[in-house]
Amino acid sequence: MDLVFRDARVIDGTGGPSYRADVGIDAGRIASIAREGEPRPTAARVVDADGLALSPGFIDMHAHSDLALLRDPAHEAKAAQGVTLEVIGQDGLSYAPVDDRTLAEVRTQITGWNGDGSDVDISWRSVGEYLDRLDHGFDGEGIAVNAAYLVPQGTVRMFAVGWDDRPATTAELARMQLLVAEGLEQGAVGLSSGLTYTPGMYASDAELTDLCRVVAQYDGYYCPHHRSYGAGALEAYEEMVALTRDAGCALHLAHATLNFGVNEGRAPELLALLDRALADGADISLDTYPYLPGCTTLVAMLPSWASEGGPDAVLARLRDDATAERIRHTLEVEGADGCHGVPIDWDTIEISGVSDPSLKDHVGLTVARIAADRGEEPFVTARSLLLGDRLGSTILQHVGHEENVRAIMKHRVHTGGSDGILQGDKPHPRAYGTFPHYLGRYVRELGVLTLEECVAHLTSRPAARLRLPDRGLVREGHRADLVLFDPETIAAGSTFEDPRTLPTGIPHVLVDGRFVIEDGRRTDVLAGCSVRRTRGE
Repeated sequence: MDLVFRDARVIDGTGGPSYRADVGIDAGRIASIAREGEPRPTAARVVDADGLALSPGFIDMHAHSDLALLRDPAHEAKAAQGVTLEVIGQDGLSYAPVDDRTLAEVRTQITGWNGDGSDVDISWRSVGEYLDRLDHGFDGEGIAVNAAYLVPQGTVRMFAVGWDDRPATTAELARMQLLVAEGLEQGAVGLSSGLTYTPGMYASDAELTDLCRVVAQYDGYYCPHHRSYGAGALEAYEEMVALTRDAGCALHLAHATLNFGVNEGRAPELLALLDRALADGADISLDTYPYLPGCTTLVAMLPSWASEGGPDAVLARLRDDATAERIRHTLEVEGADGCHGVPIDWDTIEISGVSDPSLKDHVGLTVARIAADRGEEPFVTARSLLLGDRLGSTILQHVGHEENVRAIMKHRVHTGGSDGILQGDKPHPRAYGTFPHYLGRYVRELGVLTLEECVAHLTSRPAARLRLPDRGLVREGHRADLVLFDPETIAAGSTFEDPRTLPTGIPHVLVDGRFVIEDGRRTDVLAGCSVRRTRGE
């Protein structure tokens, strides 16, 4: 064999008890698992794994590495965490399918997530062409870790309808259905939405249901960032459950949190809602990150009517004093739909990144603090930032509740997702720390989950949702996407003060049987590729 991990504590991803074994790797797959007392395999290389845990590679069910995978061959933010597969194309906004107009618009809209893309040769237009580009990666070798893709519903609507807040015509709906079907045919695993982001949020439930029916035909799943995580959050969850049941489509709830003061302590209500649907036969899963603050763009806070027409129209409205005052009133008094129906608290809005280097001094400060230093009202500051940074600023929004986070992560359909935005001078630490934070903080320190349970949440459950028959378990014949870690020391190095610090306690990570992390250091191996949809049985 190529490689043997000797005397590992195998945590196989099933959630069952761990066991000691020698695990042999050959030609990119797990070739042998020899438990104590069984004949030991031999190999060209033997790694002493005594005292270490060997698990399947972690699957990040909610990632924003759409351009980072092509921009940064090392991609240590994820590789060093033990992530061997990311699901991108999230929140209804990404870079395929597009035409020239749509590409220019989406690049501007999600600059805060992925940069403006000027440093990436975006020559693709279809989903298939984008996945092909991931396969070739850098110099034809591949990418750091594997990636699966969701067709982004907001981009599809941008392509077929534009930025108008109106129902799609019959012809436009047919065009969107065709674009979704083509993306799934070309390998996407499902459809995502960002229903607090324009223009995806302009879609009615009937329109979304029609798109989900297409997804169901391809055995994919629908992954919505639903219409509210604040006021009306439980109703928004219920809306997604009902919609997908009507469409006959599997549902995966993106970053399934309950935030803002109105939802403190309400996780049991959400879980009861999901349990009722599951008992009635619904196919539902969800992901969360193990942190309290959220992360998005500053422009996403605005009311949807202020974003109709696209980025240039937003900037024009912000420049107009009367319209800007109307935006302020909606944000601060009524509660904008972009801020989940809750009046904005500028003390909770921390600037985490800017596109214009001249604004870097604002990073790490709340809008309220910047405004106080300037001697002006917070909205005046926010307006100035949006205009000066041409909508490119990212934020942390400090509105989460620990009891909700812990309750949701224990649910039987829970999976892990970082929602990691890698842009900005001070990104959310979840981008670099989600998976070791689960295992170090919530398993070892707090005991919220057992080690075996947590590994199952991060491996086999997401693999099952993605319909990947040979990933997510330590099992003979499965792909050798593996993580060797120390359960006693694994921890996230990233903090809110130093968010780009790499984790500890993860000496080895394999993608397709090749070391991408070896002895705690990133190798030059690019073993990742696109992982494309497979039909269910």
